[in-house]
Amino acid sequence: MAKHVSHTVGLDIGTSRVTCIIGEPGDGGLIDIVGIGEAEARGLRKGVVVDPESAVEAITRAVEEAERMSGLEAEEVAINLSGSHIMSFNGQAIVAVSGREREVHLDNGNGHGRRSAHAHMAVAGRDREITADDVRRAIESASAIQLPAGREIVDRLPQEFIVDDQDGINDPVGMIGARLAVKVHIVTSPITARQNVINGVNRAGLMVGEMVLEQLAAAEATLTDDDKEFGAALVDIGAETTGLIIYQRGAVQHTAVFALGGSHFTNDIAFGLRTPIPEAEKIKRIAGCASGLCLSEMERGELIDVPSVGGRPPRQLSRQILCDILQPRAEEVLSHVADEIRESGWEGQLSSGVVLTGGGARLHGMVEIAEQVFDAPVRVGYPERDRFGGLVEDIQSPAWAAASGLCLMAQRVKSAEMRASASRGAQAGGLGALVSKFRNRFGGIF
Repeated sequence: MAKHVSHTVGLDIGTSRVTCIIGEPGDGGLIDIVGIGEAEARGLRKGVVVDPESAVEAITRAVEEAERMSGLEAEEVAINLSGSHIMSFNGQAIVAVSGREREVHLDNGNGHGRRSAHAHMAVAGRDREITADDVRRAIESASAIQLPAGREIVDRLPQEFIVDDQDGINDPVGMIGARLAVKVHIVTSPITARQNVINGVNRAGLMVGEMVLEQLAAAEATLTDDDKEFGAALVDIGAETTGLIIYQRGAVQHTAVFALGGSHFTNDIAFGLRTPIPEAEKIKRIAGCASGLCLSEMERGELIDVPSVGGRPPRQLSRQILCDILQPRAEEVLSHVADEIRESGWEGQLSSGVVLTGGGARLHGMVEIAEQVFDAPVRVGYPERDRFGGLVEDIQSPAWAAASGLCLMAQRVKSAEMRASASRGAQAGGLGALVSKFRNRFGGIF
C-alpha cells in the first residue's frame, strides 16, 4: 500500500533556471513553504528539451536543495508546460441532459411525503438534473476537434456553462435543464515535446502528477479573485519565451506564448557593448533599466564597468547607453503581447490591468514601459501572502510565481482527493473524474 504523503512539490523547469518549492498544508488553508531550491538550467531551448542529460542534472540539483531545506523527500511533482510550441483555442458544444430525473414529493396531509410519477411528469416534464457525466460529455464534445498530426490536447479549461437559456454558470451540476452548453479553452502541445520533459523528470527519480500551463500556474499564485472576475492579463516573461493569459468573468479566456524573453535583452547587451554573455547578464541584473523615465539625471550619467572580449581592457559606459539598448527590446516584447490582446478582442476589458511575472519582470523599468505599451495599470505579480505561509518571504519575487502556483494547485488536488476518498471511497473515479479534476485544481469552482 502506498504511504501517505501530505506535502506537494512544484517544479518550474525553465530555460535559464529550475526552481522547486515543497509545501505542506498550513493553518487557515494556507500552503506552508518548507523548502525551496533553484539551479542554473541547461538543456532546454524555448521550453523544449534539447539536452536530456543537462536537463536532468539541473532538475536534480534544484529538487535536492529543496529536499535538504525541508527534510522531506520529493516523489510526485507538479511541473510547468511551456514553450512557443504551445497552441490554444476556444471551443464550444451543446448536449442534451441525460441525468437522473427529479423526484417530486407530495404532502399527503399527515406530514409525510410520497413520490408521484404523475406529479413528476406534470412538474418536471422532460427537464432533468444535470450530473457530472453530462458536464463531462459537454466538455469532451467541445474538445472533439481534428488536431494536426503529432499534437495532443493537454488541458481543457471550462469558461462558462449555459443551461437552456441561462448563461454565466460556473458549476451546473445539480441544476435542472434540458440542454447543457459549454465554452472551453483548449491547450495543445506536440506529443514529443511534452513527453521529453516528462521523461527528464522521470530520469531524475520523480513522478509527474500535474502538468500545468506555466502562465496558468503563475496566475493561480498571484492573481486575486477580483482580478479574474473583472478582467486581467498576466504576462509571464521567461528567459526565451513569454506567456500570456487573459481572465474575464472568473475564467481563462485566452492564452498565447511568444518566442521572446529575457535572454534577448542579455544578447542585445552582449552585442551592443561587445561583452561576453555571462558579463552581459550580470550588467543587466545590476544596472539594467528598461525605461529612461525611471533614471534620474545622476543615474543617467552613472558609469558601469563593461568587460571586453579578446583580452582587451574593460571600458566604462553610462547607464543611459545601457538603457538605450534595453528599452527598444522591452517595447518589442511587450508590443507583441499588446497586439495579441488586441487581436483576441479583450483590449479595453481588463479592468484589473496587467500583471508581470517571471524572471524578466525583475528588470527595473519594466512596469513603467509596460504601462506605456498597454495603456493600462501594470504591477509586478508576487506569490500572494494570503495563500502561502512558512518561507513565503523567501519567494517574494516574480521569478517564483510559477513554482509556487504549481505547488498550490497540486495541494488543492491532493486535499480534494483526500476528502473525496474519506467520504465516498473510490466513487470519485469513473465518469466524474474529469469534472473533479477541474474543481480540485481551481479551489472548488470551474
